Amino acid sequence: MLELRDVVCRYGKVDAVKGISLRVGSGQLVALIGTNGAGKTTTLKTISGLLGAASGKIFFDNTDITNASARTILSLGIAHCPEGRRVFPYMTVVENLEMGCYLRKDRKGIAEDFERTFTHFPRLAERRQQAAGTLSGGEQQMLAIARALMSRPKLIMFDEPSLGLAPNIVEHTFDIITGIRDIGTTVLMVEQNALAALEMCDYAYLLESGSLVLSGTGKELVDNPHVRSAYLAG
Repeated sequence: MLELRDVVCRYGKVDAVKGISLRVGSGQLVALIGTNGAGKTTTLKTISGLLGAASGKIFFDNTDITNASARTILSLGIAHCPEGRRVFPYMTVVENLEMGCYLRKDRKGIAEDFERTFTHFPRLAERRQQAAGTLSGGEQQMLAIARALMSRPKLIMFDEPSLGLAPNIVEHTFDIITGIRDIGTTVLMVEQNALAALEMCDYAYLLESGSLVLSGTGKELVDNPHVRSAYLAG
């Protein structure tokens, strides 16, 4: 479904991503792990059109989307749930969800998705007229996920979905993400909690200093000595 071929991303003269190639198959949950500064967030931003690729190619459903606009990429079916949730704090829960489907014209489908969202996220239903900035961190994460789903994406990208959340909320968030994969939506996830990411994913890539150094199933990376010593110790 998604393929990156030798993609390079630069900030000024510095290569933040150094010619990476990866694939995300339809219906898979793929994890991208690595330390802060490894280039994980830059990779997601480049896929979603928020940053330009200096070289290389990005394909989605066999369409070249390299350096396409963020609007075009969203319209093709890629949603991006960014690090830190990034809800619109002064807008209500409903208004935030409306922003997730602003490219859609199917009013009946949008109404159905609102109903489905409030069924799956009853806390959001209770707070539908509440300003998003007054929600708890866990509620804001639910809202960010629900907002991304309102675009009916084929692929949804999560950037550090567990960041800043209490442990019980982290577990619930990961359950939501695996549930999204289980209903057929493809997932690409960046996550600092390497063990959790590897345990829930179908396939994983390890990014270090802008380069991909390992890939394999979650179990294969969990069993890899380098991954165990550098990312799973303790």
